[in-house]
Amino acid sequence: MGPEGRTDDGSAVVEFALVSALLVALFLAVLQVGVALFVRNTLVAAAAEGARFASAAGRSPADGAIRAKEVIVASLPRAYAASVTARYENLAGLRTVVVQVRAPMPLLGLVGPVGDLVVSGHCVAEGLP
Repeated sequence: MGPEGRTDDGSAVVEFALVSALLVALFLAVLQVGVALFVRNTLVAAAAEGARFASAAGRSPADGAIRAKEVIVASLPRAYAASVTARYENLAGLRTVVVQVRAPMPLLGLVGPVGDLVVSGHCVAEGLP
């Protein structure tokens, strides 16, 4: 018995409810970080693959953009491949292919409010400058 004749009956239920709500929120936050990292890593890999593909002799930056879109669509919803651009850029005296992907960064699962994520991949172009 506690002070003034009170007992601790029922306190375990309240403690469980408070602690479990906190643990669920923590679990969902960690899960969301995992989803965001998966999306980011997939987009970075797609941009790098597109740049590598476009840098081969006889290919254009447009080929790299198409390849990056294919890689994105293989792992993520089509909306993530909506804004893919590719161009030549002179970097430290070398002609490089740059593939840039602009996509929504999911802030609440793969749906809900979104931020903006921009990633790019670079590769030295083969062939004549």
